[in-house]
Amino acid sequence: MPIRRGERDGVRRGLTVGAFGLAILLGVTGVGAAVPPPPPNPSDSEIDAGKAAANEKAGEVGKLTNQLAQAEQRLTQLRNDLELKQELANKARVDLETAQDAASQADRDAKNARVEADSAAGAIEKARADLKTFAAASFEQGSTIGSVSAYLGSSSPKNMLSRAQLLEAVGGKRLNALEALQQAQTEKSNKDAVARKALDVAQQKQAAAQQAKAGADAAQATAIQAQRNQAAQNGELESQKSDVERQLYAAQQKVDGLQGQRQRYEDWRAQKAREEEERARQAALRASASGSGSGGGGGGAWRDPGPSAPAGASVEAVVARAMSKLGLPYAWGGGNASGPTYGIRDGGVADAYGDFNKVGFDCSGLMIYAFAGVRSLAHYTGYQYVSGRQVPLSQMRRGDMLFWGGPGNVHHVALYLGGGQMIEAQQSGTVVHVTSVRYGEIMPYAVRLIG
Repeated sequence: MPIRRGERDGVRRGLTVGAFGLAILLGVTGVGAAVPPPPPNPSDSEIDAGKAAANEKAGEVGKLTNQLAQAEQRLTQLRNDLELKQELANKARVDLETAQDAASQADRDAKNARVEADSAAGAIEKARADLKTFAAASFEQGSTIGSVSAYLGSSSPKNMLSRAQLLEAVGGKRLNALEALQQAQTEKSNKDAVARKALDVAQQKQAAAQQAKAGADAAQATAIQAQRNQAAQNGELESQKSDVERQLYAAQQKVDGLQGQRQRYEDWRAQKAREEEERARQAALRASASGSGSGGGGGGAWRDPGPSAPAGASVEAVVARAMSKLGLPYAWGGGNASGPTYGIRDGGVADAYGDFNKVGFDCSGLMIYAFAGVRSLAHYTGYQYVSGRQVPLSQMRRGDMLFWGGPGNVHHVALYLGGGQMIEAQQSGTVVHVTSVRYGEIMPYAVRLIG
């Protein structure tokens, strides 16, 4: 909020300190605070020295305030990066499950192909043994097996010729059958080789997916540690700033008289009025959102949202299902097509909030539930971003999904309700709630699954 000219002139009448230092200086809670007694009358040199010391402390406060602002910006960036790493860990988990299923199926196929090849080989061995027996017997009797008995058992030349031809035909058929079995064995062996090759490929993909998951988990752990380190640094800066502000207060008390203190009090009261106006405006916005069915963006005790809306293929059915879960806790990794589920451990922020002990949704889990009657969605925002027709944000409409992140790095999703409002499960410590669309880092396209 810009400072009006009168306010800026009022600040200049005090010592050269920021409005933040003035607010800390007084510690006053209302207009009726007692005015402190006037200090002793110091010499000019003492006043000059006191002013120089106060200005020095004010400069330190300003410097620390700037450092803290930069640190808060870094913490926000790290929080967004962690959110992305969590979603990439979700992706790696989904990919690994898919690779494991494919490897299991390839293993079953390879085993079946091996059984068929072994069975074909057994049949060939039996046929080959029968043929050897037939050939040996034929050799012993001169030609085809049974040829001597054919001659001796024939009642006439014509009958003898017929029996000899029959025996020769039987031998030929045995050879044909053996050739057919050998061809079948070749085909089944080829099938076995293809199945084993497919199994090798599936196992390689499974190993790659396991390695990718390990990498994603390690990246997530690194992001968690970086966020913790930055939060600790922010705490140290806050402590330093508070200490210097106390020193500034002491220095200003040393040089300020009654008139200067009253002026600082007026400056503080003006700032307090602006803060109260802003709080009243925010309260009015929250009350308006609550009156329109908003669940709010903060945490707090969970309330029963009531029965779920039935799954359906219409926009209103999707919106109704999402809205039926207002107030349900955020749980990282939670939610499926049937409703809320327990969250899962992430080794960091989600664990700190106890998400693994909460029954609720994360952002992509809420979309899976809302669109259960339309399409089965993967539990990863990156896959959901390419799951339907992408339309420019200028054309987004009720029932579209909105995403945040960057190219290849989508880390959040929400359902657009129309009128600049959306419903989302934003982050650990919050609940499913309705809020205004945020345009910082929003992806350029909305995703439409209906219409």
